[in-house]
Amino acid sequence: MRADARKNRDHLLAVAGTAITEQGVDVSLRDIARRADVGLATLLRHFPTREALLEALLRTSFDELTARAGELETSSSPVDALVAWLSDCVAWTTEYRGVTVLMAAAIDDAESALHASCVTLRAAGARLLTRAQAAGMARSDIDGADLFALVAMLAWLGDQPSLAPRADRLFEVVASAILTTPGNSDPDAERRSRG
Repeated sequence: MRADARKNRDHLLAVAGTAITEQGVDVSLRDIARRADVGLATLLRHFPTREALLEALLRTSFDELTARAGELETSSSPVDALVAWLSDCVAWTTEYRGVTVLMAAAIDDAESALHASCVTLRAAGARLLTRAQAAGMARSDIDGADLFALVAMLAWLGDQPSLAPRADRLFEVVASAILTTPGNSDPDAERRSRG
């Protein structure tokens, strides 16, 4: 890609990021083009669909969250790694209003431009969850798909003005429900001991 084309593309992504942060993922492509001081055709030449624009915008963040999971896996305890990654994901998803709806749809749609990134991100979280489960520190009755859904749920709370003040407390409630501690035991372990 030529330097001027790369500069234009980067400018469009920066403007789109700001617009999506302010208005959510349903912001008009025409509005993004207007804000970037280009025609809609120019925007569509770089990003032929909304999903292509979002994939380009979000890919870096997905890659960073995936890399973060790898770093946490080697530098933190299983519980600390899982909770820190979960917190990072929730914080990121609340930055772009409405992105969790797209992520949830993309995870099941192999044709989606966001599919591969979402699958990779879910797998990174699943590895951290499996590590905590293997150490006996996380419930054994949830999987990576459940964890991905919990990220979406927690991010949705942050998007709701009336619920946003409770988001941090509810994050703690959900995180503690995932973990197995003396006050929060693994339901499968309880069933096995009774059985």
